[in-house]
Amino acid sequence: MAKKLALMLFAVAGLLSSSRPMLAHHGTAAFDTKNVVSVKGTVTDFQFVNPHCQIYFEVKDDKGEVEKWEGELTAPSKLSRAGWTKHTLNPGDQITVGGYPGKNDPHTIWIQKLIGPDGQPLRLSETQD
Repeated sequence: MAKKLALMLFAVAGLLSSSRPMLAHHGTAAFDTKNVVSVKGTVTDFQFVNPHCQIYFEVKDDKGEVEKWEGELTAPSKLSRAGWTKHTLNPGDQITVGGYPGKNDPHTIWIQKLIGPDGQPLRLSETQD
């Protein structure tokens, strides 16, 4: 009986230690949450996929040069509850994106606010007013 209990505790400890990296995935370590950036651009692709929806867009810098950006949103199930579909954004749509820039890639952004092609804010969660 003691061996069986010890084996179960060992198995539980193994599961808990292996689940820690999965929890880290949802952290903010990759983004500079002390700074907020806002950019206007043109959608080139919208991926309505797990684990996070991705928006790819192009932004013109101060010199008129095109920069390729990538924005990360939440899971498609959460966006669906906020009214999104895979056709909410389409290539060619003009958007304004605000959020936290990537620490290692200044053209990556964790999106906190998104103004859609009609000039109206898009809800990013089902609980957002």
